[in-house]
Amino acid sequence: MQLRTLANRLAAYRASLRKYEEPLNLATKILAAHLDNPAEGRILHGEQYLKLRPDRVALQDASAQTAILQFMLAKRDSTAVPTSIHCDHLIVGTEDGRDVDLHRAVENNREVFDFLSSAAQKYGLDFWPPGSGIIHQIVLENYAFPGALIIGCDSHTPNAGGLACLGIGVGGGDAVDVMSDQPWELRAPRILGIHLKGSLSPWVAAKDVILHIAGRLSVRGGDGFIIEYFGDGISALSCTGMATICNMGAELGATTSIFPYTPQHQDYLKAMGRSDVCEAVSKHSDLVTPDVGCSYDDVMEVDLSTLEPHLNGPFSPDAVTPLSKMAEKASLQSWPDIISACLIGSCTNSSYEDLSRCADIIKQAEQASISLRTPLFVTPGSDQIYQTCRRDGILDVFERMGAKILANACGPCIGQWDRSHMDDSEKNTILSSFNRNFAGRNDGNTNTLNFLASPELVTMYAFTGQLSINPCTTALSSDGNFHNGSQVTSNDACSNKTDQLFRFTPPKGLPFSPNGVAAPVRGVIRNSHDLYKRHSIPLKISPSSERLELLSPFERWHGRNFSNLRVLIKVKGRCTTDDISAAGPWLKYKGHLSNISNNTLITAVNADTGERNCVANHLEPGAFAPVPEVARAYRDAGIGWVVIGDFNYGEGSAREHAAMQPRFLGGVAVIARSFARIHETNLKKQGMLPLTFADPGDYDKIPSNALLNIVGFEQGFLPSTLLQLVVANPVSREEIAVVPLKHTFSENQIEWFKAGSALNYVASLQHPQEDITSS
Repeated sequence: MQLRTLANRLAAYRASLRKYEEPLNLATKILAAHLDNPAEGRILHGEQYLKLRPDRVALQDASAQTAILQFMLAKRDSTAVPTSIHCDHLIVGTEDGRDVDLHRAVENNREVFDFLSSAAQKYGLDFWPPGSGIIHQIVLENYAFPGALIIGCDSHTPNAGGLACLGIGVGGGDAVDVMSDQPWELRAPRILGIHLKGSLSPWVAAKDVILHIAGRLSVRGGDGFIIEYFGDGISALSCTGMATICNMGAELGATTSIFPYTPQHQDYLKAMGRSDVCEAVSKHSDLVTPDVGCSYDDVMEVDLSTLEPHLNGPFSPDAVTPLSKMAEKASLQSWPDIISACLIGSCTNSSYEDLSRCADIIKQAEQASISLRTPLFVTPGSDQIYQTCRRDGILDVFERMGAKILANACGPCIGQWDRSHMDDSEKNTILSSFNRNFAGRNDGNTNTLNFLASPELVTMYAFTGQLSINPCTTALSSDGNFHNGSQVTSNDACSNKTDQLFRFTPPKGLPFSPNGVAAPVRGVIRNSHDLYKRHSIPLKISPSSERLELLSPFERWHGRNFSNLRVLIKVKGRCTTDDISAAGPWLKYKGHLSNISNNTLITAVNADTGERNCVANHLEPGAFAPVPEVARAYRDAGIGWVVIGDFNYGEGSAREHAAMQPRFLGGVAVIARSFARIHETNLKKQGMLPLTFADPGDYDKIPSNALLNIVGFEQGFLPSTLLQLVVANPVSREEIAVVPLKHTFSENQIEWFKAGSALNYVASLQHPQEDITSS
């Protein structure tokens, strides 16, 4: 929608408030302007479901496969809103570097890339080929605009909030709804206002702001909230710095994050060649800034002037350690001191500003004849950034120092990292500017400890090579030795003379190139409006393909209680979407549901045994087998099953397969202490029951060998329906316990469940004479 249209819709919402006439925060304004019916009345944050009309959909190549396969079942000629596909997930990073890795990825994934390219042309999507860049950086550079609502099939879609719009991560089912011209349903988030005051010290970066906040809020602290930043401290941040902060809001469980429109945004848009957006925004400033005197559901204060550099980890993005405390903590925890790799980039920190500041660090070391002690890998965020940094000499600085430039892709951040020279049993430390650091996420090795930090700090650590050495305060020399390993004075350190003590000075960089951006990316296929030409484009999938598989609709709900269910696995502790549907080498099967289902829950921890990928098969007393094998055995025997989960079940990536795979393998429900937002919605989309214990302590009442009945459907299924879990002895079938359950289904979501999936329901609306489940 155009800004003028959004402004008119916001005016209609304000008019509907009548007696309230309350000042509105920015997040509420943008939600109101995108309501399916803006005049329907006041948004009740945390209490109601909203029906929204997003402006755009963004898909990355891994999730796009399933999204397109589902969209094909909707039987539409084209997408209802502008949509783009970005090839960034299927490129493996190796020590060979950018060109070799990119060529190898194109050859190994040709079938998938050709399918996505053809689908984009057939249905009117933009297609960004391999090497064009990471989805979120491209969206920020080309598509995001202040006041917009963008959904994307990736949990870090909130990156767009750095440009004063709402970017929300969703599963493929949500994307297909919007692409099929259905309103998108979202439980109205509460709004957490974070007041930024003061200014950043020279050593502190935008990344340190969100690392600090993650330490205060935890990975569950943002659940159910949109985070809106305000205050004078915003003036200390660039547009891409704000994007970094919004990007990692996903690690707090937040629905999304947003900054108000500032002069920094205007400068960024102009630098990207988008002055027309600035002109439009200037006419509708009310839409992109909060009202004076607006309120928030909760407020948190952050004094930027008190922050220092942080390192968060290992194994959780909220495990915060200030730099000044790292040496002591690393020793107490017996973390490996030698750093095996330093990586800068990912969708979180791969902007021109990030790379220019890191290049400044390297120039300082170069002038002092200081060499890398740890391998350094660099990932530019987009081909535009790559070409601009190449033209401006920034990449030359990295390469002279021996750093390896990787392809413009997600790579190691999502497990697409070939470390074949490393033994998986070897405990080792890496530093990265990424956003997540769950065990095994980056290289498949659960013994790799990843500490998250700003790209500048990661770069400096590549020269010290040890976690215990503070690179901001330690004097180095060209002989590779450290001096005192502690604070030195300016008289003791010289920044640019060889054979003398050297200490880094705070890095300098630019938010964007003063020379403008380099030439546009080649190979991008833009939406064609020629319907006749598009209809003639074939989409063929070989029945023997190992990469792509046509989808069959899931069966409708039978309309009754669920009886004699088995517990597939009772999960102990954290269970991320990486645990439910692993990434890394499994990404190649994203378009083949049968094959990728072989990774279902293989790294979830069995609460009974503490083991992974080993559960009891109750069809064969005393037998244990891998989780996917047991799930298939139950399905093929006509036995439904459930997963029992702990707190925040399904946190992490917006991985739709983490819901599709359990459904495909015969799952009926996931019953947990609590859910991460995106995963809970994804389960609903696929026709499963995400249910929570009314009393979280009841998790302990469920034996893994019990027979389970989910009851309460006698009068149908309504938002007010009270459900119970009847727990029975598997031999005597005597009742052990009756446990009350809660659900969050809306009326519309219940229709998804009845139809067998949201996609079945959408297809029934568009083709009411057809039974999609029998096709």
